[in-house]
Amino acid sequence: MSLLSDLLNLNLSEETNDNKIIAEYIWIGGSGMDIRSKARTLPGPVSDPSKLPNWNYDGSSTGQARGDDSEAIFKDPFRRGNNILVMCDAYTPAGEPIPTNKRHSAAKIFSHPDVVVEEPWYGIEQEYTLLQKDTKWPVGWPTGGYPGAQGPYYCGVGADKAYGRDIVDAHYKACLYAGIDISGINGEVMPGQWEFQVGPTVGISSGDQIWVARYLLERIAEVVGVVVSFDPKPIPGDWNGAGAHTNYSTKSMRDDGGYEIIKKAIEKLKLKHKEHIAAYGEGNERRLTGKHETADINTFSWGVANRGASVRVGRDTEQNGKGYFEDRRPASNMDPYIVTSMIAETTILWKP
Repeated sequence: MSLLSDLLNLNLSEETNDNKIIAEYIWIGGSGMDIRSKARTLPGPVSDPSKLPNWNYDGSSTGQARGDDSEAIFKDPFRRGNNILVMCDAYTPAGEPIPTNKRHSAAKIFSHPDVVVEEPWYGIEQEYTLLQKDTKWPVGWPTGGYPGAQGPYYCGVGADKAYGRDIVDAHYKACLYAGIDISGINGEVMPGQWEFQVGPTVGISSGDQIWVARYLLERIAEVVGVVVSFDPKPIPGDWNGAGAHTNYSTKSMRDDGGYEIIKKAIEKLKLKHKEHIAAYGEGNERRLTGKHETADINTFSWGVANRGASVRVGRDTEQNGKGYFEDRRPASNMDPYIVTSMIAETTILWKP
């Protein structure tokens, strides 16, 4: 095992006389939630995505057509050195975006002049659950049984409260190394469930960073034989679900008088509640029940410092008369390209 570890930790930039690097191409699989990747050798370091070669893959094995186009580069925390991770979107051989390529349409919205001038900021709170590989039961839970009731686990400390912290901390550091704007982590209300936050990020970068952060989490959990679940309600009953609360602001909202802009934006979200819910993740009806810090899926509501509302406005935003709001409806398995671009389109471009 020591030889294997030595090879895995080998720094090519220090141990070889050439400039070759490894680029790990990452894309979204046919389900719209599974993450795929494969690696290729490049002749030297690359920092500009446009300089990277496009690459084909076997679409029949991923439920897709084939063809990757590189869009964002991150440092590789596994191989290190000059090696990179490349977030891609996927196209058919004819150059058309495949159905799971939601980045393509999101990029059109974020490049609209009216959106660009507003410089939309996002902060996404990505919740997830760590599961035992063989039983698909949360880590730390007795096999086929249940731990004590919720209460001591949120931000809890101790072997009987925090399950999987080594994975969480390794992921935190890997994201920072990669160049992701990860801003924090915490244990969640249900034991075995955790959250990381990415942001503030601007426009399309939010989706890129969430997907790569998910990739890093899956890779780290893979090493220790743990399964990452983004199911919005992994355990039925009196247990909290998993969401991806999306904090959002525009330049107008952050400027003086922005609270009035925020209230107008929330009213637009109310008018398009059904459309947003339909795009906010599969199985969200099991989570948005009006219990466990959620609003009922069929009813739009908003309030100041109200964690049981569809949209929450922070007390500081109300007091300062400017700031941001939090859309609490997205499920943990949402596509960040869809959610971020849809919020921008509804609040900036749509004229009811």
